[in-house]
Amino acid sequence: MTDARILVIDDNAAVRSTLKLVLKTQFQSVAVVGDPQLIPALLGAGNVDAVLLDMNFAQDRLDGQDGLFWLDRIMNRSGLENPPAVVMITAFGDVSLAVQSLKNGAVDFIEKPWDNNDLIAKLNEAIAKRRLQIQSAKAAIAANSANALDKLQSPDKQQSPDLSSVHPCITSAVGNTGKPAEKPQITLEEMERQSILDALESSGRNYTEAAEKLGISRQTLYNKMKKYGIS
Repeated sequence: MTDARILVIDDNAAVRSTLKLVLKTQFQSVAVVGDPQLIPALLGAGNVDAVLLDMNFAQDRLDGQDGLFWLDRIMNRSGLENPPAVVMITAFGDVSLAVQSLKNGAVDFIEKPWDNNDLIAKLNEAIAKRRLQIQSAKAAIAANSANALDKLQSPDKQQSPDLSSVHPCITSAVGNTGKPAEKPQITLEEMERQSILDALESSGRNYTEAAEKLGISRQTLYNKMKKYGIS
């Protein structure tokens, strides 16, 4: 059994019941709801690992736009630093719709009627990929911060340190002599903010390229820009 929390959102009661029976033996926690309006509240705690999201909710439209709308809410407007992985599910096989879902942030796409083993495998893959991205982002930020601090704390006694790769705010704290000031005012938050600004500038505001430079996901970049008031 995978130690993960799954949220199923589908307006068909029979589908919800079936999915819960299938998934509850494979994952630690499985919640099922029929109303997508509950998504913001259910994701608020930030402890959902994956969402299985239906593409259609309104009876008078079957174009998948409902699913794309809620996919955007989950990935870009949930306020979560690490949104859950999203696997789309629909009864209407449409390659172009599947491709659009993936471009918009979904990890995978399942068509009804589904194969249970395939569904479970894709959810596990989505969860594993999300957790790896979170670990990689944290490791990259920690490594960058540790490297910058090490340059501040261990200046070369025989030669002034090369500060060309250190952010301007750090250079200011060190001063012109190459020796650290007695009480440097730089903080890790300021360093991280400056790193983001530099990556955005060097990439020409290309968010995907900037995220790659920083070693984080594009969604994490959006969340950090919001945190630091970067527009």
